[in-house]
Amino acid sequence: MKPVIVVHGGAGRIFKDREDGCRSGVTRAALKGYGILKHGGSALDAVEEAVVVMEEDPHFNAGRGSVLNEKGEVEMDAIIMDGKNLASGAVSAVKCIANPIKLARLVMEKTDHMLLTDQGASAFARGMGVPEVPGEKLITERSLERWKKNLEADSNPQQFQKDLGTVGAVAIDSAGNVACATSTGGLTNKRVGRVGDTACIGSGGYADNNVGAASTTGHGESIMKVVLARLILYHMEKGKSPGDAADSALDCMKTRVGGLGGVIVISNSGDWAARCSTQEMSWATVKDDQLHYGIHAGEWHTQPAEEAIGSRRC
Repeated sequence: MKPVIVVHGGAGRIFKDREDGCRSGVTRAALKGYGILKHGGSALDAVEEAVVVMEEDPHFNAGRGSVLNEKGEVEMDAIIMDGKNLASGAVSAVKCIANPIKLARLVMEKTDHMLLTDQGASAFARGMGVPEVPGEKLITERSLERWKKNLEADSNPQQFQKDLGTVGAVAIDSAGNVACATSTGGLTNKRVGRVGDTACIGSGGYADNNVGAASTTGHGESIMKVVLARLILYHMEKGKSPGDAADSALDCMKTRVGGLGGVIVISNSGDWAARCSTQEMSWATVKDDQLHYGIHAGEWHTQPAEEAIGSRRC
């Protein structure tokens, strides 16, 4: 099996001044994950490390750069899933953790559970030796400005929810195993303790070697209502291609509950798709040593992966 990785940096409204940063972020993440796959690494390792790249990039609503809750704090959700055995781990409402996706994987591999939240997740992180970082280290000026703006009496927080920035990755490795990973800071000015779709298996992501893998982004409550990631795989089980399955699922979410979002999908044969019902979604993929990426509908850039890696080193 030829390895393939696809990543997204969130569906929604990507403002002009942030487009270059988002393109750069998703391409770096895809190249990082593909490098692992090319050297015989697992799909699970590839999606985890790709998401770490984006968690550490302030252009995205995950890790450093996460939006703030109603109290001005960062609360993050993440999930990872192994298509080989359907093992999954997730965390929700975690604070002071630089890379929630790494903690999610520890939940998968070191506990008998699938999801830990808030104080329980924090206690588990300490027990695993995961270092804490000061909460302010995860807060960007942009997130702080948006939070303050939403506190004003005449503000409308919903206008900012279109710029969501959740990150995710799906991959297939040379052994034919698939995996997914998704990480987010959630909705800006959300209630303390709010858990969105990202941490929920079947909504924020799903991976099954028998079918493929998907990672979602968009309005979390809408995604949960239709269990978007698993819905996509259901359509693939019925014979649809990754692209057609993604389109059908997104259309269902928009028609049934009025929700918008985006998805990346990969099949167990290595076919892939990146689709969204929003204005934009940053995405990138590497297949057959070719990097492809874009943001706007119809935008498609292609570059040899080795050339892309070299240019980013410079």
